Amino acid sequence: MIRCLVVDDEAPALAILADYINQVPFLTLVGTTTKPIEALTLVQQGGVDLVFLDIQMPRLTGLQFLKLAGNKCRVILTTAYPEYALEGYENDVVDYLLKPVSFERFFKAAQKALALLPGPAAVVPSAPVAAPAAPVLTPPAPVADHMFVKGESKNKFLRVEYADILYIEGLSNYVAIHLPELRLVTYHTLKDLVETLPQPPFLRVHKSFIVSLSKIRMVDGNTIYIGDKEIPVSETYREQLYQLIR
Repeated sequence: MIRCLVVDDEAPALAILADYINQVPFLTLVGTTTKPIEALTLVQQGGVDLVFLDIQMPRLTGLQFLKLAGNKCRVILTTAYPEYALEGYENDVVDYLLKPVSFERFFKAAQKALALLPGPAAVVPSAPVAAPAAPVLTPPAPVADHMFVKGESKNKFLRVEYADILYIEGLSNYVAIHLPELRLVTYHTLKDLVETLPQPPFLRVHKSFIVSLSKIRMVDGNTIYIGDKEIPVSETYREQLYQLIR
């Protein structure tokens, strides 16, 4: 397993990458932090193999972090600014992810890291290091990757993988869960699912719709396109959507 740390000053970006890491079998999430100094401390102590690192951060930029970390770990840069790509590659990074990051593009970067870091022993500190008193990044609780929904008979429940959900449509006291090859109607309310599903990658965009951000093909004004489906975005949720995809 490749031990991963996510460093970004924006909480939504941390949540998306943490969710992606938990979907990849050969990656394990050590922690997430908005504080690059804490992240650098953990890296220097030898507890991290791969860092997903934002470039634009206060106090310590991603490029400054790279220089200070040296060869203690591998780095995948994440940023909304493509002009930093060349400088990132000059610093020998594994890959460069442009926000918003799709899962497909993330997985390609993870495969590159796997080729360079075949196992958790790929990055080893030069000497044993005692566990630090502070700062300590507390590993996050395991993230659920599925849910069970009631089927058509009394004691029948169906497992639905979060990664398979395209979008969810509210139908009064029922919802239609749209999967690539199936439309699953179950007794639920959209409000219940908003409280259950991890956000992001799921986001309510209308009183009748929840979408998976990783499945969006295009956003055009007040319309989201997932495959051939056009999903309206209401005024209430539009600003939050645009904050996450910019």
